[in-house]
Amino acid sequence: MALMNGSMNLSSIYNHRQSTLSSAVPRTTSLRISAVQTDPKPPSSSVTTPATVTKTVGVNVGKSKWAPESWKTKTALQQPEYPDLAELEAVLETIEAFPPIVFAGEARLLEERLGQAAMGEAFLLQGGDCAESFKEFNANNIRDTFRILLQMGAVLMFGGQVPVVKVGRMAGQFAKPRSDSFEERNGVKLPSYRGDNINGDAFDSKSRIPDPQRMVRAYCQSAATLNLLRAFATGGYAAMQRVTQWNLDFTEKSEQGDRYRELANRVDEALGFMHAAGLTLDHPIMQTTDFWTSHECLLLPYEQSLTRLDSTSGLYYDCSAHMIWVGERTRQLDGAHVEFLRGVANPLGIKVSDKMDPKELVKLIEILNADNKPGRITIITRMGAENMRVKLPHLIRAVRRAGQIVTWVSDPMHGNTIKAPCGLKTRPFDSILAEVRAFFDVHEQEGSHPGGVHLEMTGQNVTECIGGSRTVTFDDLGSRYHTHCDPRLNASQSLELSFIIAERLRKRRIKSQQAFSV
Repeated sequence: MALMNGSMNLSSIYNHRQSTLSSAVPRTTSLRISAVQTDPKPPSSSVTTPATVTKTVGVNVGKSKWAPESWKTKTALQQPEYPDLAELEAVLETIEAFPPIVFAGEARLLEERLGQAAMGEAFLLQGGDCAESFKEFNANNIRDTFRILLQMGAVLMFGGQVPVVKVGRMAGQFAKPRSDSFEERNGVKLPSYRGDNINGDAFDSKSRIPDPQRMVRAYCQSAATLNLLRAFATGGYAAMQRVTQWNLDFTEKSEQGDRYRELANRVDEALGFMHAAGLTLDHPIMQTTDFWTSHECLLLPYEQSLTRLDSTSGLYYDCSAHMIWVGERTRQLDGAHVEFLRGVANPLGIKVSDKMDPKELVKLIEILNADNKPGRITIITRMGAENMRVKLPHLIRAVRRAGQIVTWVSDPMHGNTIKAPCGLKTRPFDSILAEVRAFFDVHEQEGSHPGGVHLEMTGQNVTECIGGSRTVTFDDLGSRYHTHCDPRLNASQSLELSFIIAERLRKRRIKSQQAFSV
């Protein structure tokens, strides 16, 4: 199982943090997860981000030596400027002493599954919040996102007749890249909000100062989130016999709820037939599910502090998540993020827009996957429908000519963000759907495998993306617009999209079977 083992004792983590930090950095704040104080001192533009002082073992990666701190020799973009370096150092040393959030063996299993997706033998479903927040951290939100991913996985598996690899943008997806280091409102200029693990989203000087204590809180929230996900995945909640019970209350009386209920009843009938035929339903594959976590590798000091040397393989793993990805703004060939990622053995994602040059993509893959290992690299394309049809074929051909094995995935969210008349950011469902269809069309044209989708979505009944069968209009946006970052698909829209993708997978499967029979 990808999610296994027991819960982490968060109280002991807090006690350890208190004993470690009390002498180095005196603070008056409580160590409860709901109380984090920011330092009122202004940021200094001359401050750089140090690494933790630890003894690390270098390893050979590709043609050159690598160590967890070797990224410091490169230019690190999108990093906050912490005003108190001594406090930052103490926090990073504390996190280094914490247990890993995930385990190397789990990451290796995910790599195997993604390798299957690269060959068209599985399909990746990756989804979750644009950015997790401290404010919305509660069990119900985690459960509902997990539940909608289970529903979508069942729909995709039923239509495609292939295993669905379920990966959450959860338990660590806090940091966000910014196009500008500062934000200005009404003549007031403050540092940009970079995610709850760095600073606060309230527009005041105190909130916007980067606070290293937030990394500790992010670690604890990630560990607690993963603990609950492990329980859901292995404790019976994800059992296939419960497929009819996964429907969310607010989708019950909707077209998507009806379609899901019909599918669930068909699955239930098949399970009844298996049971009547004497086939056991007690097998672990029927009682549990594999579920992995992922986030963007952005805040490098935090990622380094959770990097561990695996005693089984002798390889380093970033144990903050099973899978991590490099974003559009930080994928420079000679940059710090690529340097860090080339040395960790986790499955890696590369976000790719229409700006990506095919030759540069091939070179980036060579750096990150020198051994051309299946499942190591997932290319997450985010272009918009029209650019997808024009640009993606050239990328596929370049990668194929180089003999590189990658998993191609569509992110139909980021290329389709618009500003509504009310000023809120939104994404039209029809544009998202158009990009997904373009993704499948291009792969059919090129004879390659559409390996999965990467979605910003939630199990909540929000009104952030317009459109869908339960039409959300511009006028509806303000009623339940809860995101503090980018707009997400709600549960109904997510389920609707999964049915459409499942139909494409079904048609692809039938066409492949017909070609094989001839």
